[in-house]
Amino acid sequence: MANELIERRARLLGPNVPTFYADPVHITRGAGSYLWDADGQRYLDAYNNVAHCGHCHPKVVEAISAQAARLNTHTRYLHEGILDYAEALLARFGPGLDQLLMTCTGSEANDVALRMAQAATGKRGFIATDNTYHGNTTAVAHLSTRRPPIGGWPDHIRRVPAPDSLAPLGGTAEAQAEAFAANIATAIAELEAADHGFAGLMLCPIFANEGMPGIAPGFLDPTVDLVRRAGGLILCDEVQPGFGRIGSHFWGHDWLGFSPDVVTLGKPMGNGHPVAGVVARPATMAAFREAFGYFNTFGGNPVSCAAALAVLEVIEEEGLQENARDVGAYLLTGLQELSHPLIHDARGLGLFLGLELARDGAPAGEEAARIVEEMRARHVLMGRVGRAQHILKIRPPMVFSRDDADMLLAALDASFRAIPA
Repeated sequence: MANELIERRARLLGPNVPTFYADPVHITRGAGSYLWDADGQRYLDAYNNVAHCGHCHPKVVEAISAQAARLNTHTRYLHEGILDYAEALLARFGPGLDQLLMTCTGSEANDVALRMAQAATGKRGFIATDNTYHGNTTAVAHLSTRRPPIGGWPDHIRRVPAPDSLAPLGGTAEAQAEAFAANIATAIAELEAADHGFAGLMLCPIFANEGMPGIAPGFLDPTVDLVRRAGGLILCDEVQPGFGRIGSHFWGHDWLGFSPDVVTLGKPMGNGHPVAGVVARPATMAAFREAFGYFNTFGGNPVSCAAALAVLEVIEEEGLQENARDVGAYLLTGLQELSHPLIHDARGLGLFLGLELARDGAPAGEEAARIVEEMRARHVLMGRVGRAQHILKIRPPMVFSRDDADMLLAALDASFRAIPA
């Protein structure tokens, strides 16, 4: 059956459509922290932040179903749903982040954030790290280094070296914050000299795609001061760390200790329903609305808002942020107790954890790939991240339990034993 599906995908969807794992999994059902394949085999999902409240959460499913049965229509009609959601969501943000624009995907949200910075500053130059990912639109794809665009990289984008745990900027972990800021300063000067000007810096506050490199609160302080003095905006991508995932705080920027100008939200916002958003300061929102006359047919439609509001309610009612803090700490202790020569470091924030692999001081990407496949064979789904794809990424649904953590740790121990030291 799997081979037939793979053949149909290639024939109907075209080449190079990615799948997870060398032997792709044919998933037919999900509940909580688990997925089931077509043969009825259960898998522990330690990867999927999309199903933030757990796969097929009944309250979210009911909210979607009930609203879809009542009304779903264009966002340019008046409807209470988007206003009720905006009030509930914005109450979770600090002072000044007071207005919401809704989209369908995180890619759209990040694209809008770039345009907000352009409108607010009158400039067009942007900075991101050299090992990041912020989405699929043309504008945000230019921030990524995964594939060079047709015609080459645009001149109004600068990518600075990302913080790194194996090879820290400036030579030491202590020097990394100032070294990162120094590279930002160079990029700003280059953009100004090229007559693009500096509009903004986009980043994930825990540097998730960079491998969550073990930075601490205050890391961004020198950079924030520099960006503010240069007149640019800080665009904060909370798609991965947001909605309580890091346990100690509801948002990654609050943990890191800075207040952004724009915050973007995505996949977890609707527990799998396609809804995303941009939170901004009123002056920034006004500049954007005036410059672009933006509207989005489906962004903030009644069904999407019902799904998103249900997610916020579930997080609160079921104590999912507290669960992330408790289970994440328990799991991190277990990861730190694993013993294998390939394990360089175990680190985490709530239910976003990484296990960095290295051999002779160099990133061990091939070995990380082997572990991911070994885990799949043991019915635990996880991924990898980092510049060399050498960091095992553990980012499960927020209902992940201590029993789930024990299952994951046992499978990891067995997987490491199965590969050469």
